[in-house]
Amino acid sequence: MFDQEQWEQLLASFLEEAKELIQSAETALLALDEQVVDAETINGLFRAMHTLKGSAGLFSLDGFVRFAHHMENLIMRVRDGELTLNSDMVTALLSALDVLGNELTHLEQTGTPSALDTDNPQLLALLQQLTGETVATPPATTTESADTIERHPAPEDKPASWHISLRFDRQLLQYGFDPASFVRYLNKLGTVQHLYLLQNDLPAWPDFQAEQCYLGLELDLQTEASKTEIESVFEFIQELAQIRILPPDSHVEDYLALIDALPQDKDRLGEILIASGLLTESELQRSLQKQTAQSPAPKIGDVLIQEGNVPAVAVDAALQKQQQIREQKQHDSALLKISAKKMDELINLVGELVIAAAGGEMLARQHGNSTLQEAMSTINQHVEQIREVALQLRMVEIGDTFMRFHRLVRDTSKELNKEIQLHIEGADTELDKTVVDKIADPLTHLVRNALDHGIEPAEERLSAGKNVKGMVRLNAYHESGNVVIEVQDDGRGLNPGRIREKALEKGLISTTDQLNDQALYQLIFAPGFSTAESISNLSGRGVGMDVVKRSIDALRGTIELDSIPGRGCCVRIRLPLTLAIIDGFLISVGETPLVLPLQSVTECLEARYADIGDRTYSYLELRGKPLPIVRLREHFGVESKKPQRENIVVVRQGKQQLGLVVDTLLGEQQIVIKPLGALFEHLHDISGSSILGSGHVALILDIPGLQQRVHHRLNITMATPCEMRQADQGRNT
Repeated sequence: MFDQEQWEQLLASFLEEAKELIQSAETALLALDEQVVDAETINGLFRAMHTLKGSAGLFSLDGFVRFAHHMENLIMRVRDGELTLNSDMVTALLSALDVLGNELTHLEQTGTPSALDTDNPQLLALLQQLTGETVATPPATTTESADTIERHPAPEDKPASWHISLRFDRQLLQYGFDPASFVRYLNKLGTVQHLYLLQNDLPAWPDFQAEQCYLGLELDLQTEASKTEIESVFEFIQELAQIRILPPDSHVEDYLALIDALPQDKDRLGEILIASGLLTESELQRSLQKQTAQSPAPKIGDVLIQEGNVPAVAVDAALQKQQQIREQKQHDSALLKISAKKMDELINLVGELVIAAAGGEMLARQHGNSTLQEAMSTINQHVEQIREVALQLRMVEIGDTFMRFHRLVRDTSKELNKEIQLHIEGADTELDKTVVDKIADPLTHLVRNALDHGIEPAEERLSAGKNVKGMVRLNAYHESGNVVIEVQDDGRGLNPGRIREKALEKGLISTTDQLNDQALYQLIFAPGFSTAESISNLSGRGVGMDVVKRSIDALRGTIELDSIPGRGCCVRIRLPLTLAIIDGFLISVGETPLVLPLQSVTECLEARYADIGDRTYSYLELRGKPLPIVRLREHFGVESKKPQRENIVVVRQGKQQLGLVVDTLLGEQQIVIKPLGALFEHLHDISGSSILGSGHVALILDIPGLQQRVHHRLNITMATPCEMRQADQGRNT
């Protein structure tokens, strides 16, 4: 028996595994809904549901098991070719998965299950209707089973290939399985030959139970399939039957040659036999259980031979191969699963180590001790390597976040009565897990807007000469030390005139304001702004885009809009790779140290007064192009004596450049980002702070915010990415 703590640990493991299985099943269903049904995906879906049902049974979640059983029946009939998967089936199964997911949440929060099969009668009735279970059907009798099986006689002149011996458990029928269905499915792999129905276990008529199975089968199967493929037919009754699958003697020598040619990467007897195709994973597990049940425990090779799973000559060959491998054994790498909380603690400690190492290096320079400086330089190199490795541990692919939107697009498109296809690119792009967790909600808002506002109804698309099926694309890629995420659609695009009209109506702008399209597009991020003519369940209330803007700002990112009326819209989000530690470029204005993200810095120049003058905001000609510049001393109101020489640091954000006039260039340094706190949230153009090795606090400049503020002061028309591409094409022409 388990104590309370052990039980809670087992339940937590079940909940985690069950959520993964539900997600896997949902992914498979969405894939089947978008493409031609393939056997591999159907089998994967069936395995996920069967494992989910079996695991729930171990915890006596009877309602969960009964509910999942109806889903499994529907999937099994699709797998066996009795039903063709259609959109209604996918919708019903997705709804059923939602019910199971909600039950897991309820179980996690309360610790007690609910009655799924009584709380969802309409959904259960729909599943039964789709399965064809109009009424409860009694289990087939042995006579019907024998008649069904004997309809598949095999010609006597064909040589037998695999021999299959089946002894069914008495409870097989009670779990909803029909012995004849497995024989029918075997005919899809090849030809069933020499089939014998065993009825030796049939009891006397007074003792006969209609719900129990007393049958056994012996058959030969002519097929090109492997042993694993044959065994997969019986994958879901491994615990309800004794199954032996024996290869023909004429093929044993081929397997022995295969064993000898195996690579030197497995040194266990069972692994070698599985790799050769003579043994399956489930057969090995059953043999291992029988081995441990005996005292003293026999050798696993002897158990395999006794069970009839592998010929003795094959076991001997595998033992010889095992000896060869162990003589040349190599160390295998292993994966370690750790909690996110422990990883955060590690990153924090690495950050403190970075600060301490920077302080030690500064002291070594101040004292002029060359030996100490060399030692600190070596330490800093190792600290930098530790930092890079630690940050890499927190990097995860954004693909898992993107994949969630398949379900959102499917459900929303049906609700809107639109045909919409989701395309995903750059799913393997990595960024900090903290960023991934916080970007999901903003992306959801953007995708919903694209589906509702962007993609037109079918009639409107046809009249515009477009494909009736709309397209929404999610893309992610790295650019200049940042991660760029794009949400693009091929819909109607943004309407600058409509946006201006709504902005005037809400008092966001005046009739005298002259705004270009890009400036108008930015107005949609204002609180309460919406161009929707009617309110729906999805949008139209003016809540969403302002939340998106605040969320992106909180991640130290930027958001751009690129739209072509009638052709579509692209929302482009730029985010830092990590929110913890960055490579910074240290500068100072007076006695105030400031930090620039190193990936934003492109070059440094000497600031000559004749070129820049004394204005706070002005221009500088840089290689024939105007460069907006800002004097940080005047911009931030720093009161101190000006140095004899000033410098210009050129920074880039996206396609725009900006020159910063500063006093001193202090060089590169690893920067540990610290939040400013609620007291300093009102500060403009500052995104965070850091502690230097000297103990002083350095403020981190918000380059996107500063750039936007300077452009506004200079009244610069910022070109959209679309306009830039068109200009580039014109220059190339």
